[in-house]
Amino acid sequence: MLIFLRLIHKNKIRMAELNLNDQNFNEEVLKSKVPVLVDFWAPWCGPCKMQSPIIEELAKEFEGKAVKISKLNVDEAPQSASKFQIMSIPTIMIFKDGRPVDQMMGVQDKSTLSAKINKFLG
Repeated sequence: MLIFLRLIHKNKIRMAELNLNDQNFNEEVLKSKVPVLVDFWAPWCGPCKMQSPIIEELAKEFEGKAVKISKLNVDEAPQSASKFQIMSIPTIMIFKDGRPVDQMMGVQDKSTLSAKINKFLG
C-alpha cells in the first residue's frame, strides 16, 4: 500500500510557480499542453511587488491542477517580452494552445485571476 501511495504522489500534477526566461519560454508556454498564466514583471517595479504575493498565492491554490502559474522578468528576458509587445508592467497574460487568450495590465486581485484561470481550465 505504501508503494502505491508513493506512485500516486509522483504522478500527481504539481505546478508551482515557474520562472520563465528567453530560453524556456517557447517550451514552457507556447508548447504547453495546459493553460499558462504569465506575470511579466521587473524587480524595480512597485506595482509588480504588490502583484508578486498574489501570483504566489495563485500558484499554491492551483497546485495539482492542469495549469502553469509563471513569472517572467522583462529585464532578464527582453526577447519574450518584446515578442508580446509588453509596454507596461505588471502585465499578466494567459496562454492556451500556444496563443495568448487573455491579457490584463496593472495589479490584479486574486479573485479576478482565479476566475480568468478557471475559465480556461477543462
